[in-house]
Amino acid sequence: MPGYSGGNLENPTYEQVCSGKTGHVEVVKVEFNPQDITLKDILEVFFVTHDPTQVGGQGHDSGSQYRSVIFYDNDEQKQAAENLIADLESQKIFVKPIVTEVKPAGEFYAAEDYHKNYYQNHPDQAYCRGVINPKLAKLKEKFGYRLK
Repeated sequence: MPGYSGGNLENPTYEQVCSGKTGHVEVVKVEFNPQDITLKDILEVFFVTHDPTQVGGQGHDSGSQYRSVIFYDNDEQKQAAENLIADLESQKIFVKPIVTEVKPAGEFYAAEDYHKNYYQNHPDQAYCRGVINPKLAKLKEKFGYRLK
């Protein structure tokens, strides 16, 4: 579910979050059954499909609302995220240091309806072709054997 989290404004709008003044980050809330997929698997997908070393944004999207962050619900999730970051750093998977923040989950605010299923509804839009398609290609290359 797309939404916003990590900031200080209740019920922010997309425009408010894009201002960079709310402290919120554009996020995806992931709910999962650990019997079907592990948190480590989800975290590995997270680190493969974006640049966790980029400060102040992602790709051409710049601003604090695009920073790399993992919001956790409990100590087990926090530890899993921190352990994977430490493993990736020790293996020198990335040339630059990982800047992904690991923070306690606060209030999650669902994004406006037009953000939901954006890729499925706009597959030919330039952002989808130029940004999302390469991420999906990375996902399929690395984890295709796990996809149903």
